[in-house]
Amino acid sequence: MTGQIIDGCHTVSALFWHRASTLPDKVALREKDFGIWNEYTWSEWGEQSRLVGLGLKSLGLRRGDVCSIGSEVNKEWLFSDLGIIGIGGVVNGVYATDAPNQVEYLINDSGTRFYFVEDEEQLDKVLEVRDRTPTLEKIIIFDMEGLRKFADDQCLSFAELLELGKNYGSEHPDSWPEAVAAANPEDLMLLTYTSGTTGPPKGAMISQRNMMYMMRNLQKIYGIYRTDEQLGFLPLAHVAGQMFYAFAVIESCSIINLVEGLETAVQDQQEIAPTIHFAVPRVWEKQYSTVAIKLKEGTSFGRFAHDLALKCGTRVAEHRKRGERPGWLLWLRFRVLDYLVLKNIRIMPGIDNCRWLLTAAAPIAPDLIDWFWAIGKPMYEVYGQTECTGVATANRPGDFRIGSVGKACEESEVVLTDESEILIRGPGVIAGYWNNPEKTAETFRQGWLHTGDVGRIDDDGFIYVIDRMKDIIITAGGKNITPSEIENQLKFSPYISDAVVVGDRRPYLTCLVMIDQENVTKYAQDNNVPFTNYASLCHTQAVQDLVWQEIERVNTKFARVETIKKFCLIDQLLDPEDEELTPTMKLKRNVVNEKYADLIGSMY
Repeated sequence: MTGQIIDGCHTVSALFWHRASTLPDKVALREKDFGIWNEYTWSEWGEQSRLVGLGLKSLGLRRGDVCSIGSEVNKEWLFSDLGIIGIGGVVNGVYATDAPNQVEYLINDSGTRFYFVEDEEQLDKVLEVRDRTPTLEKIIIFDMEGLRKFADDQCLSFAELLELGKNYGSEHPDSWPEAVAAANPEDLMLLTYTSGTTGPPKGAMISQRNMMYMMRNLQKIYGIYRTDEQLGFLPLAHVAGQMFYAFAVIESCSIINLVEGLETAVQDQQEIAPTIHFAVPRVWEKQYSTVAIKLKEGTSFGRFAHDLALKCGTRVAEHRKRGERPGWLLWLRFRVLDYLVLKNIRIMPGIDNCRWLLTAAAPIAPDLIDWFWAIGKPMYEVYGQTECTGVATANRPGDFRIGSVGKACEESEVVLTDESEILIRGPGVIAGYWNNPEKTAETFRQGWLHTGDVGRIDDDGFIYVIDRMKDIIITAGGKNITPSEIENQLKFSPYISDAVVVGDRRPYLTCLVMIDQENVTKYAQDNNVPFTNYASLCHTQAVQDLVWQEIERVNTKFARVETIKKFCLIDQLLDPEDEELTPTMKLKRNVVNEKYADLIGSMY
């Protein structure tokens, strides 16, 4: 395995401290608080992280100890993240939506000694289970609002941890530089737990070398500049959040802007107008839905102008995809329509300044990618897993194919087994799962990561992910069907948030649908449809008819055996704390099939 070196540094710890030391006055991150964007320089990030690391050292942290962080995205997360890594600890991210029993499992499985919590809500989860977490020693609280009079020997505030670090640094001035210098590329750096859809969550062990490779990999493919701005809104417990908001920023010296809260993310993005943007398909689907709904509310002239501009944008995009310059007449028409129409569409979600958009983490409808190209923003799909530190294949500027996930990244190999399972080998592939030799041996064999995904590779080397092996539907008639392709088309509707196609060993396909609450509620209000709550909204005939129209639209794109014959709406309003959803708001197929077995049975 080749070594990974960036600016003379072999480890993330060394590179981060190099940035903090050599770019002291350059802004590294901003965080919005009470409507104001506060700036923090590299030296401030470095100093805060140094104090976190030394504070933990004073509490007895040893190299290799696990520290968990349960919080939404914020500056303290990033300060703690690099402080833990810098002093030689291992960071385990916990989703803020995780329930107390999940927190208990993660603490015990990882052997967490120090647990960082965002606020009172996250603290309560840990306090509820701490009697059953024998390895847990200290709880550090970021935000003490509502906890001023709270006193507990096991808990201390973030400010108190920093004070401990300051005192320890005064007494042991060489402790931090020695810890940074002691880091080894093979050191375990992150534990990132998988969603656990097929059993208990597994802790993927990401090393310094793995992440250094991924940082170089992203830079080579897309180029992230010092002047680039990103918006930080995805959970940092997810490998993508860590990769883009922390480590890609360290590699490129760019700026990360952390949202005030998820409810302000759209407004925050409009204010920042980032120059590069990564998001999961659900975010892109929501952006398209917002535009589609606003168009329906607009004037007939507005819809005419939009359709005209989109047709022109689509023609120009086809030239751009082939690397050609459009003719001068088409280009002139496009510039006029772009200025009058398309620019406003891009400003609405805050992507007008973006050089490129990236999507990953779940399948996405190719039509949606085409739409972003048509409004003037190139979107590239990438593919990977936590087990390969994020990205293994990528569509890239000048070498892409919509509908594929691109070609294998440099230094990485992607092949197919006889069963068409995708295998990955390269510097990003991790050593295995934390304290789980059985699953490690099952997933990692002879240097190859067995992804569990079914795929194909075309003659030009472009890779296509068809579906999860375990999700392929074989109907009673023996027809093999990939449900994700149908589900992606359904989710392209502004009225459908998610869908699960059912039909394994059944005579025909049916579907469970989760509606987009905001858009369907507005539809009901605009059409005088009476309802009292979410459940009653789902049961109205008007909404049932609306969803069936969307399903029928999708049915026209598929062969008869692949069409949806019946559907049911999930009439419970779900959030990431519900077992049916992953933290990234995807329905868990196996949980849905089990929990709604009676509902599914009623369709047959």
